[in-house]
Amino acid sequence: MNSSASRPSRWARNPFVHNLELSLTDKMTMGLMSVTVFPVRLLLVSFLMLLGWPFAFVASLGRSEFVVEPQSWWRRLVDVALRVIMRAMWFCAGFHWVKVKGERAAPSQAAILTVAPHSTFFDAIPVTSTMCSIVAKLETQSIPVWGTLIQYIRPVLVLRSNLDSRRQTVEEIKRRARSGGEWPQIMIFPEGTCTNRSSLILFKAGAFLPGLPVQPVVLRYPNKLYLPVYTPSDQEKENPSLFANNVRKIMAKALEVPLTDLSFEDRELSFAEGPLKVYDPSSLLEFNHLLPRLRLKTTESSLQEQVSKVRKLRKHLLTLEDFALFLHVGVTDTLRHIHGLFNQQEEGQIDIRHYLLALSTIYRPSKSMDTLKMAFEMYDSQDTGQVHERDLAAMLEIMLGVKQVELSLVLMELGGPHNGKVTYDELWCFMAEHPHFVQDYLDFKDHPRHLSVGPHDSCNGHMTPDDTR
Repeated sequence: MNSSASRPSRWARNPFVHNLELSLTDKMTMGLMSVTVFPVRLLLVSFLMLLGWPFAFVASLGRSEFVVEPQSWWRRLVDVALRVIMRAMWFCAGFHWVKVKGERAAPSQAAILTVAPHSTFFDAIPVTSTMCSIVAKLETQSIPVWGTLIQYIRPVLVLRSNLDSRRQTVEEIKRRARSGGEWPQIMIFPEGTCTNRSSLILFKAGAFLPGLPVQPVVLRYPNKLYLPVYTPSDQEKENPSLFANNVRKIMAKALEVPLTDLSFEDRELSFAEGPLKVYDPSSLLEFNHLLPRLRLKTTESSLQEQVSKVRKLRKHLLTLEDFALFLHVGVTDTLRHIHGLFNQQEEGQIDIRHYLLALSTIYRPSKSMDTLKMAFEMYDSQDTGQVHERDLAAMLEIMLGVKQVELSLVLMELGGPHNGKVTYDELWCFMAEHPHFVQDYLDFKDHPRHLSVGPHDSCNGHMTPDDTR
């Protein structure tokens, strides 16, 4: 696959994984605190949250969801009381002093505050200290006590599983942002998920769709920082993704952390396990981000149907127009972009089998052996049960996300008169014997092989390829 964008390396720290290493002293301290300080803190936090509930409940009664009424004197008192109660709650939770750098912009200057990185429940501290609105899941309304507190700050609610609800959320954000400061500011965590704070992942475009100035807010433990208001250029107003990425760069610089092109949707690809798990996901990320725009539903049955179609094709190289016919979609910029990713020889044609392999890899990243078996079905057009060495290399290059796999060591270890061909059962048996097959037996152009594992048990015939699933 071709990709001109810069991508994170395979060895960059995974932003979705947090490895907690505790010394013996740390463990002893945690054990002692768990039976002494923690129960007291939990009791105080619970009490203060319950204390804030009636204030939030009363102040929310009779309010319109579409219009902001002038705030009466008693609602202003409730607002001050809630801020004091929430600050006391965080104090009891251990956040004794919260250092804030920079000045918060007025709602008329920046209707949206973009906050990152999002890593913990405690990121709610800036929300409760400012009483900004947030974008929240519809289900949060039903959370006892906390749901009422969230309702008080006039959240923009979204049902993630409903496409219409997501569209309505975007329109509501635009409406409030363009009210000229009439509505409270909206605080948005544009990463859309929690990370380990090692880098900033891709921002979702929602906060940037209105094309209005935003104020970046970066969270550090132990402080937070308000950056200057970022006013979008005309080009950024037309391109929310560009707007989001430029704000992300500024925030990453302030945090002194790197950028990564992973997003919320890439978590499964990052967490994938298995004998042929993705070695370097960078080459698959752009494809994974573009695919939803085709609005094609991928299922196990649809994959198998497409494999059957491929086996009936006289040729596997497809032009852009042939590719559109194969998928039953029109020629769009997105389709043209995807076609270009697989157009390695730049001759205007792609191998449709490469597309299906990449699709299967990102659709079911933890079922790599199913994808490999599917690949053998596509490449074994003569029903001999074998594929050629060059075809096997092409399969593994797509599945692992690497360039130019060298299989000479594998073929040498397999032994026998293979004539440069391998069966699925032979490869599976070899991989069962060698759990570190990828690291120990494959040579990549850009990634040297590291031999690190000693001898393994031989394949004794007691297992079959189906035993892995």
